[in-house]
Amino acid sequence: MNSKNATQPSINSVPSIDTINTILIINAGTSTIKFALYQPRELKLVFEGKIERVGQEDSRLICKYTAINSLEALPLVITDRKSTINFLIHWLEQQACFGTIKAVAHRVVHGMHHTAPERVSKSLLVELHQIGANDRDHLPGEVEIIEAIFWRHPMLTQVVCFDAAFHHSLPRVAKLLAIPRRFSNKGIERYGFYGFSYAYLLFELERIGEPSACKGRVILAHLGSGVSIAAILDGKSIDTSMCFTQASGLPMATRSGDLDPGLISYLMQNEKMTSTQLRHIVNYESGLLGVSETTSDMRDLLVLEKTDVRAAEAIEMFCYQVKKWLGAYAAALGGIDTLVFTGGIGEYAASVRTRICEGLEFLGIKLDEVKNTSNMQVISSVTTRVKIFVIHTNEELMIARCALQILPTRRASSRVLNQEK
Repeated sequence: MNSKNATQPSINSVPSIDTINTILIINAGTSTIKFALYQPRELKLVFEGKIERVGQEDSRLICKYTAINSLEALPLVITDRKSTINFLIHWLEQQACFGTIKAVAHRVVHGMHHTAPERVSKSLLVELHQIGANDRDHLPGEVEIIEAIFWRHPMLTQVVCFDAAFHHSLPRVAKLLAIPRRFSNKGIERYGFYGFSYAYLLFELERIGEPSACKGRVILAHLGSGVSIAAILDGKSIDTSMCFTQASGLPMATRSGDLDPGLISYLMQNEKMTSTQLRHIVNYESGLLGVSETTSDMRDLLVLEKTDVRAAEAIEMFCYQVKKWLGAYAAALGGIDTLVFTGGIGEYAASVRTRICEGLEFLGIKLDEVKNTSNMQVISSVTTRVKIFVIHTNEELMIARCALQILPTRRASSRVLNQEK
């Protein structure tokens, strides 16, 4: 775990850190581990960062310190996830404010029937291990971080917040899958994900005074390496593109999205693929990468599309599929008042937004191209009925808000925090 001669940054000079407690947020993905430190009072951000390209040779830790407006970057030489986790915990321990941390809140993608934040306990960890097979790309890694922190700091309160809980409001008809009911009775249904992202988008719409956030028809489009769309009616999710796992729904960077079940049987029989090989293909070799055969990054595809038909087709497929889902959810909602783009593609790829919205004028969707190319917050034409927003999401803030539902107030002592664990 070397850092290529990089020096460890310190926040000794950061003023006004709450010496009573802070809450650390861990948001672990498959290739990126995000983290943030908040003071519970007014949820003031102390620092935020991430380790990107986990397990790859060009992995690095990036951290931004709010009070001193400083950005640090540490190149890492770490080739496996376990070492990356240990490095992150060690790095956090070296920070001057580590002793103020009295709770750690984790995003857990798949919680099955869990719909509220919970303190980490041995019984909860056993259950998360048991359902780990339902989300092999996220849950085992998330549990690994929880357990690593527990073994190094057993008296530190840890809380898990379930990403799928946002979609608990889905009506029965949206949850049901057209398979034998005996599987539904075992909890196999549509769960949906990116809940913290969606919760933040609604929170931000309400903050800026957009009435549809609480009373109206909203479609939220999280377009990044993962892609998910949700239909929101009067502030509640009524449908969402991802289903039982995050591999479902729309095509993504490396995920296939929805596939014909008959194709799975065909590949197993004719290509002699095992279930493990199939899972790897649909999660890591498909989507934009599979169609383009070159890259999963939309930025690279946009550069290549004029000279590479495969890149052009990958972009066209992506935009077409997003457009279809927008139309489907407009039908489910009985119309649309507000459309929100977020995620790396949704926030920065203006030309992709243009292609998605083209031809949707009949729904009241029309872009102002000047605003769109400038990546302004409101990019809809003043002549159209539907307001179109571009909003940078903040999952870590919503995880903190979620965890504080069950954590003591900042006046609570560490003794009380530990007793309630």
